[in-house]
Amino acid sequence: MFDQMHHIAIIARDYQEAKMFYVDKLGFEVIREHHRADKGDIKIDLRFGSSEIELFINQSAPTRPSFPEAAGLRHLAFHVTHIEEVVAALAAKGIDCEPIRFDTFTNKKMTFFQDPDGLPLELHE
Repeated sequence: MFDQMHHIAIIARDYQEAKMFYVDKLGFEVIREHHRADKGDIKIDLRFGSSEIELFINQSAPTRPSFPEAAGLRHLAFHVTHIEEVVAALAAKGIDCEPIRFDTFTNKKMTFFQDPDGLPLELHE
């Protein structure tokens, strides 16, 4: 029934910070950007590989409850080929990652970092 994931939607609170993080630091491509006065937000569609992220900027969005974790989407995971290289590239851009460890089920290398609003993002080799 389902072919693949089309997009993930993320709500961010600060336009400049979110755009700098996802576009300038992570390198996602802006497909289109819409200022939606009727909704009071900005929607930026981003591409990475064959996937997309809908980035909604809403200054009045409540803070994400990450600790303790709340029900719903837990994190986003991105497949990478050489995790050490990606972690080093992120560190050079001021993005801290947790220490690299092995996924106990896949025995593949993995680590986590967070977006400016505290959304956990995973790198998985």
